[in-house]
Amino acid sequence: MPIIAPLMKVSMCEQYGATVIVKGADINESRSYAMKIGQEKNLLYVNGYDHPHILAGQGSMGLEIYDQVKDIDAVVCPVGGGGLITGTALAIKTLSPSTLVIGVESERCPSFTKSMEAGKPVYTPSLSTLADGLAVPMIGVNAFKTAAPLIDKMVVVSEEYIALAILRLIEMEKAVVEGAGAAALAALMAGKLPELKGKRVVVPLCGGNIDSTVLGRCIERGLAADGRMCTFYVVVSDRPGGIAELSKLISSMGVSIKDIYHERAWLKADIFSVQVKVTVETRGFEHAAELESKLRVSYPTVLWGPQVPEIRDQSLLSLTNVNDN
Repeated sequence: MPIIAPLMKVSMCEQYGATVIVKGADINESRSYAMKIGQEKNLLYVNGYDHPHILAGQGSMGLEIYDQVKDIDAVVCPVGGGGLITGTALAIKTLSPSTLVIGVESERCPSFTKSMEAGKPVYTPSLSTLADGLAVPMIGVNAFKTAAPLIDKMVVVSEEYIALAILRLIEMEKAVVEGAGAAALAALMAGKLPELKGKRVVVPLCGGNIDSTVLGRCIERGLAADGRMCTFYVVVSDRPGGIAELSKLISSMGVSIKDIYHERAWLKADIFSVQVKVTVETRGFEHAAELESKLRVSYPTVLWGPQVPEIRDQSLLSLTNVNDN
C-alpha cells in the first residue's frame, strides 16, 4: 500500500491475516514494488482494479443495483483505477442500455478524465486528497478499454464538496463513508450534474476506510464549506473589557466561539490594541452573514474569512469606534 493509505485500512487488512507492506508515494509506486516482489518470489500479482477477474467481480454491484432499483435513469460512480465503474457499467449497460453511467473523480487526481481526453491511459500526477481511494495516477488498461465506450460522462469534484458530502452522510444517514465513497454524492451536491434533477439516480457509497483523525478534519472542513464554521480577524481594545465586549456581541447573535487567539507582540499600532482571530460555529451562511454585518458595525477593522494575513498596516488598526472599558 502507498504511504497515503489510511491507517484503518492497513490495520483491518492485517487483522484479516494479510502481510501489509507500506511502500511508495502513490499506488503506482506500490504496484511496481509489488510486481518486483512477485517476480523475485515467484508469486502471482493480482491488480486490484485492472485484473479481468476483479473487473468481473466489480460487476456484481451493477447486477445488485439493477435487481434492487427499478427504472434507473443514472448511476453515478466514484472512479479511481477504473475497476468499479468498469464492472458496474458493463452490467448496467447490458441490462439497461438507456441508463446513464457517470464517473466522478477528485480534482486532485482526475486520471480517468485525462485518459478519456487523450483516448488512452495517461499518467496523471496525484496530489493528497480526502478521496485517497481514488488517487490512482495511471488507470488500468483493461478497465479503460472496457469502460471508456460505456461511460456517458466524467466529472471532477473539489475537496470542499467531498468533505461536505461526508458530513451530510454522517448527519442525515448516520453513515461513516470515506472520501472516495462519498465522491459521487459530492458531485451531485456541487451541482455538477444538473441534468439529473428529478431523475431516479443511484449513488453507491462504496468505502468506509477512514481514520478517526481524518474523519474529524473532514467534519470540520464540511462545517466550513456549509457556512457553519467561520473564522475572522478583528482589532479590539486591549484594555479590560475589550474581549468581553466582543464575546458578548458574538453570544448575543446565538453564535458559539470555538477558538480565539490574541496577537499583541507584532502589532505596530496603539499599544492598547489587540488583533484577535476568532473561529465560531453558526447555523449557516445566512447566520454567519448576520454576524459579519454586526461586527462591521461595531468594529472598524474586520477581516472575514480564512487565510487572511495578519494585520500590519497601521491605518487598519484605528480603534476610534471602540469604547474602552
